[in-house]
Amino acid sequence: MISKFIFNNQYLFEELSQNDKEMFQKVMQIKNYRKNEAIFTEGTIPNGIFFLKEGKVKKYKVDNDGREQIIYIYNAGEFFGYSAILSNDSYGDTTQTIERSVIASIPKDDFLSILDQSKVFSKLLLKSLSHEFSVMANMMSVLSQRTVRERVALSLLILHKKYKLNSLDDKVYITLSRTDLANMVGTANETLARILHDFKQDSLIVMEGRKMQLTDLESLTRIANL
Repeated sequence: MISKFIFNNQYLFEELSQNDKEMFQKVMQIKNYRKNEAIFTEGTIPNGIFFLKEGKVKKYKVDNDGREQIIYIYNAGEFFGYSAILSNDSYGDTTQTIERSVIASIPKDDFLSILDQSKVFSKLLLKSLSHEFSVMANMMSVLSQRTVRERVALSLLILHKKYKLNSLDDKVYITLSRTDLANMVGTANETLARILHDFKQDSLIVMEGRKMQLTDLESLTRIANL
């Protein structure tokens, strides 16, 4: 059930032929990003797409009161920023690193050229866009219909899955800041702190400084009402 709330497009690159992968690698322009550095901002005109080689990136929108609502967390191996180019529109959201990251940009013309040449990539991209829309619809339903406690549990389960994908360790540590977690849940920092305290008291999570580990996935799944 958790899968319908998780967007991931690592398969876009992994399932390409070697020839298609080489086409991308030839045009990738690699750049190192600091933590909390913006890649692109809402309303700007796109001039390319991006491939996250290392690190994590958040995708979010800002409301009229200046509050962030985090939509996705991208993992290494994922493409992002292509929706605006395909719709011939400006970026509809902002992306920013949440840890030190290595990101490859692919110029717009090169991206469109590869799209024309690779039927496999075209089909995979269509699949990714469909999945992204489905996850967006599911998350909007969660934000409007579930309690804050349920949303916190669900967000922790989503993050556990995302951090687990690129973890070589049996233990999965979530390192997202409390502010970003609150923005993902759609609640105030103080409310989030109280719920995390309750989860810790109930032995559902363990917190070590800024790191968090989920210790009772089954109970959190019940709380999330999945």
